[in-house]
Amino acid sequence: MAVDLSPSMAACEKDAEALRFIEEMTSNVRSVQRRALMEILTRNGGTEYLKRFDLGEEDPLSAFKAKVPIVSYEDLQPEIQRIANGDRSPILSSHPISEFLTSSGTSAGERKLMPTIQEELDRRQLLYSLLMPVMNLYVPGLDKGKGLYFLFVKSETKTPGGLPARPVLTSYYKSDHFRTRPYDPYNVYTSPTEAILCPDSHQSMYVQMLCGLYMRHDVLRVGAVFASGLLRAIRFLQLNYEQLAQDIATGTLTDKIKDRAVRDSVAGLLRPDPELARFVTRECSSGDWEGIITRVWPNTRYLDVIVTGAMAQYIPTLEYYSGGKLPMACTMYASSECYFGLNLRPICKPSEVSYTIMPNMCFFEFLPHGDVERDGKMYSHDELVELADVEVGQEYELVITTYAGLYRYHVGDILLVTGFHNKAPQFKFVRRKNVLLSIDSDKTDESELQKAVDAASQVLRGAGATVVEYTSYADAKTIPGHYVVYFELMSSNAAISNNKVMMEECCIEMEEALNAVYRQGRVGEAIGPLEVRVVRGGTFEELMDYAISRGASINQYKVPRCVSFTPIMELLDSRVVSKHFSPRCPTFNPNERVTTTTTI
Repeated sequence: MAVDLSPSMAACEKDAEALRFIEEMTSNVRSVQRRALMEILTRNGGTEYLKRFDLGEEDPLSAFKAKVPIVSYEDLQPEIQRIANGDRSPILSSHPISEFLTSSGTSAGERKLMPTIQEELDRRQLLYSLLMPVMNLYVPGLDKGKGLYFLFVKSETKTPGGLPARPVLTSYYKSDHFRTRPYDPYNVYTSPTEAILCPDSHQSMYVQMLCGLYMRHDVLRVGAVFASGLLRAIRFLQLNYEQLAQDIATGTLTDKIKDRAVRDSVAGLLRPDPELARFVTRECSSGDWEGIITRVWPNTRYLDVIVTGAMAQYIPTLEYYSGGKLPMACTMYASSECYFGLNLRPICKPSEVSYTIMPNMCFFEFLPHGDVERDGKMYSHDELVELADVEVGQEYELVITTYAGLYRYHVGDILLVTGFHNKAPQFKFVRRKNVLLSIDSDKTDESELQKAVDAASQVLRGAGATVVEYTSYADAKTIPGHYVVYFELMSSNAAISNNKVMMEECCIEMEEALNAVYRQGRVGEAIGPLEVRVVRGGTFEELMDYAISRGASINQYKVPRCVSFTPIMELLDSRVVSKHFSPRCPTFNPNERVTTTTTI
């Protein structure tokens, strides 16, 4: 669907400038991309890494494409470790590495260290500056209120060489771009900066929630980085509303908040408000949490959270807490490696979210996911396609070359081209690559697992229950091995987890929803019956707390859809309240087309 970004529709002149910039970048994709690559190669041509490939000076762009290989994090780990240990020579970047950005540690295992340079903050800030001008086209009047955003930092660590190592959002929130940002009536938060910067997540959450309650009528949008973060905030309100109401009634702040800067930041806000305290108590003690967001913050226009990819499973729960009345805005697409683009239709349905890649952020290339035919020629897995040349309807794996010194780096995201804005392609995030369950020749990725969980959810919905959270692992200890899926359920009927007939139906419906290779393996007895283990309420919150205690970022945390780390599995198994197995084999037609995916 075409998007009208005419500057004449902008809310203010600042917005008009941003919209003109988007139009300029997206109308000149090929030239902007070539310029970006040339800038990167000119700047970093003298680095140890690029000198290995002898790119020359006559035609470095062609030499780059012919000689520089696609790499993974593991390929670059020796160079990254040298930088982390204190080597300041130009290994990957001619500009000094200013810090390392850590991955969340939940998508594909261990936390990774991504080198970055100071000017990357400017590029990230540039993308942030484009979000509200686009949103203002769809939701007018946002300058008349505030945003209740639950944002957090993590205490940073130091590498052996003394460089900071922290999540990308912690880096941004601690930067002058955020801390000393100029006043913008379209981007005012209820949370004090001091509360956002507090490294104690409990103290930070408490004060952010308290401020949000005091300013509940001013709130026009509610959000967090991921949908799971917003749900964690609602859970926090459920567990702490009594103390919050007490502080509101007396106009004081509980002694549990020790951080002096945080206490000082809310001193001017605190005032006795017995009526508000009674309202909070009444709403939170009734046991009815359906629509709680719109009841407590009645002027909310939308939820600002990521609900694509693995976060899509939170949509029903968010709809429950918002009464099904609020759109969910996914505004941008980014990672620790680089920020990529934004959603030009932020109020669309979650299933329709596509991100427009901004060609000035880095140099983008794409590996066809499966063979692609274009102009009568077949492009195979190992042939990279430029941003301007991708095809609508095709899936690709994202490969990036950044100003900070990543060259043809394989990000691991699989994207589907859904259309174009001007000359810039728009992508739907499909899944992370290699998040798989596998027992035999079967390979189940994240989207297939989500489809199976959706099938179980349909069964549970008939009994008034929903899957709040889930994860899985491939149990190879049994003969044959089998899939184990952990469910945390939400239901007014506590006995639902012991309903043998219903839970077995969930198991078989999940198996029926899985791919033909899996079902063939089940029929051929190469794979055992799928098992569902129901865990008690709050288990996945404990799992998140455990991950945070080991260094994960509360902002970036995502429940791992497949687990193998023994302490995590022990935690989950210690909380199991019932176990259920598929009662029969799923259907399989030998004439079905069965394919297996080869990992590149």
